[in-house]
Amino acid sequence: MKILVTGCAGFIGFHLARQLLKNNHDVTGLDNINDYYDIDLKLKRLKELGIDEKSARLEGQLCSSTLHPNFRFIKTSLDTKKAVLKVFEEGNFEIVCNLAAQAGVRYSLENPDSYVESNLVGFVNILECCRQFKIRHLIYASSSSVYGLNKAVPFKTSHSVDKPISLYAATKKSNELMAYTYSHLFGFRATGLRFFTVYGPWGRPDMAMFMFTKAIIEGKTISVFNNGNLERDFTYIDDIIRGMLPIVEERYTSNYNKEKLYHLYNIGNSKPVKLMAFIGAIETQLGKKAEIEMMPMQPGDVTKTWADVSGLEQDYNYSPNTPIEKGVHKFIDWYKSFYGV
Repeated sequence: MKILVTGCAGFIGFHLARQLLKNNHDVTGLDNINDYYDIDLKLKRLKELGIDEKSARLEGQLCSSTLHPNFRFIKTSLDTKKAVLKVFEEGNFEIVCNLAAQAGVRYSLENPDSYVESNLVGFVNILECCRQFKIRHLIYASSSSVYGLNKAVPFKTSHSVDKPISLYAATKKSNELMAYTYSHLFGFRATGLRFFTVYGPWGRPDMAMFMFTKAIIEGKTISVFNNGNLERDFTYIDDIIRGMLPIVEERYTSNYNKEKLYHLYNIGNSKPVKLMAFIGAIETQLGKKAEIEMMPMQPGDVTKTWADVSGLEQDYNYSPNTPIEKGVHKFIDWYKSFYGV
């Protein structure tokens, strides 16, 4: 299939694009390569896909991969409507996987404009293009952050999500509402995925796995919020990609409701891990104890996340199977190799 993957220089987008290419799909990748975190890491992800740094930095030019004849990349921002229209005009896509977004709960307290531009304006541009160019299926990234102050666990997609506690979460809830509206009005399929704390090789430097590993190796203190009384549904990247592929490739089960145009799923491990146990797994793999500073709860944070993934299980046979110890081991092996530790 001809597939557009936005955010392909990002963590999940890179892994998805790479797997789609292995499965012989025709993939166009889009990313603005912003400086929210280390640009060099994004450029090296693109290099793994066959896009050299010079080509990756060319604004608005479609670049061909030196490794994959069925992969092309264009550097542009979703909030630049004219550029996005051009990508769709030339791409003739069947499927759109929108993983581009301004990420980060805490950063949304400091730089709200970037969330409005990317997550709201940019998402509307994607929806408009899906409508105009008759896209068959839009798969887009939402977030577990939409559950906000919800107390009932595990989190279910049937739960109310009217109490987001960060601008980032509010933009993701807005994406879900806009996607539903466009899907209903213009008759294309839209599937939202609420991701739960994804980690693994090539991960984001602003995420706990990356920050803790780096700090422990360098002998620096790590800040542990809410005095360590946090739990997260840590989900290994391979499980995420295995969960996404059947959706993109339309390999649903007999339980899947083909009459519904709009679907929404949690995608997580469905096994919350205590933060201190997570840190312990990192310490074990590194053979080194962490220097810990206990801190109070941060604004925009939640105490516990836990995904009910029964929807994906029923419709796509989703079955995450990577225990935290194995996932941490694989990440640290990658980290040491990538940074020459």
